Amino acid sequence: MPVRWIPGSGFLGNSYIVGHVLVDAGVLPTALERYRDTITEIVLTHCHFDHVAHLNEIARMCNARVSIHGLDAPGLSSDAESLSLHFGARAPMHPPDRILADGDRIGDLLVIHTPGHTPGSICLLHEAEHALISGDTVFSDGGFGRYDFPGGSRSALQKSIGRLAGLTIEGLYPGHGSPVERGGSRHIQAARELLRLSYD
Repeated sequence: MPVRWIPGSGFLGNSYIVGHVLVDAGVLPTALERYRDTITEIVLTHCHFDHVAHLNEIARMCNARVSIHGLDAPGLSSDAESLSLHFGARAPMHPPDRILADGDRIGDLLVIHTPGHTPGSICLLHEAEHALISGDTVFSDGGFGRYDFPGGSRSALQKSIGRLAGLTIEGLYPGHGSPVERGGSRHIQAARELLRLSYD
């Protein structure tokens, strides 16, 4: 598989490496030291602190550009939108080098805008491998991201997961928990059904 999993520790989200692209920056920089000369781009699936906690250190270590969807870009400079105060920290205050939109490409990855957890949440699709890096939109246990944080929306999340359910996905690489390399579509369908049956 072209996706390399860098597990998050504690409350911090997972990171993934696909070619020269690092997805999310919550992991400790030491976990990425061996890849410092490979990584030239950091793509953030959303602005929450557990996914951007070490953005400044990693971007500096790798001399990498930072990309995020336009609707979540303000969160990189906002303690409220990044939820950083929930973690006893501050937002990274790191302006993005590139603003992403639905349909953009970074390396082999297609940007899919999947609002609901945050307004600017994205997933990243490796089309040739049918692999999806899903951030906190959907998890490999059939779960889905919370929508009760500022900017969250249950109806938007339902639409986003419905869109993902229309894809053929084998590898599913979520923002938290373990990835699966086969049958990812089943996990997305399970999340879609669970969200449909859940209550506000």
